[in-house]
Amino acid sequence: MKRTPILFLALLLALPLWAAEPAQVLLLGTFHFNDAGLDAVKPEDYDVMTPEAQAYLQGLSERLAKFGPTRVLLEYTPDDDEEINRRYQAWLAGDYELPRNEIYQLGFRIARLAGHERVYPFDNRDVAWQAGDMMAYAQQHDSPQLATFNEIIQTFTREDAEARKTLPLRELLRRANDPALDRMNMDLYLATNSIGAGDGFAGAESTSSWWARNFRMYANLQKLAGPGERVVAIAGQGHTAILKQLLAIDQRLQAVAVDEFL
Repeated sequence: MKRTPILFLALLLALPLWAAEPAQVLLLGTFHFNDAGLDAVKPEDYDVMTPEAQAYLQGLSERLAKFGPTRVLLEYTPDDDEEINRRYQAWLAGDYELPRNEIYQLGFRIARLAGHERVYPFDNRDVAWQAGDMMAYAQQHDSPQLATFNEIIQTFTREDAEARKTLPLRELLRRANDPALDRMNMDLYLATNSIGAGDGFAGAESTSSWWARNFRMYANLQKLAGPGERVVAIAGQGHTAILKQLLAIDQRLQAVAVDEFL
């Protein structure tokens, strides 16, 4: 009986930890509105500056702002944070015209509608996709996995080009958040994973380098998504395909489905 007050006090002290509201995280995958040509798939740019596309982006930004985000995370690195937020402040003041990139067309709009003074970076490029050794090994040993990889790239490129020619922006963004396309995107890296297995593991090293970048991006997201935060994070679909898998596993954060907002 003497232990009861001590136990009760311990429970009271622990209560704030139990009662802490987990951050809600809404991940929005996009294609790159103004592609820099850095990805394996080389798509043609889609014109997001048409009146129809601009009206949709404004409406989408308004719907996402109604989610009540406390932070908007975007795909750029901390090295660019000062410049990106300088541009954001200039745009708020009416002295900057939004470029085509989704950082500006969506990120800036959502942040302004939510009343934010700044946006946040969560990209990391310290670890790049280390494909060189894998490609060299595959060519030297005539690895059949390389043919599979090239077939997937060709399929991606063909289907993406057809989608951009025929679909409105709303459907293109739905496509960029389609679980089936996410799986296909991740499978691209698994297709070459066994290259050099038991002989240096060039394929696995290449695959793990891509996952490493995304794990770092997720770490940045975790750092910014403290208890009670409501986070909108926007990145290319190649990243969100992996990030959504990590978010689904993470018991400290709560995923918010993006479908209803699109």
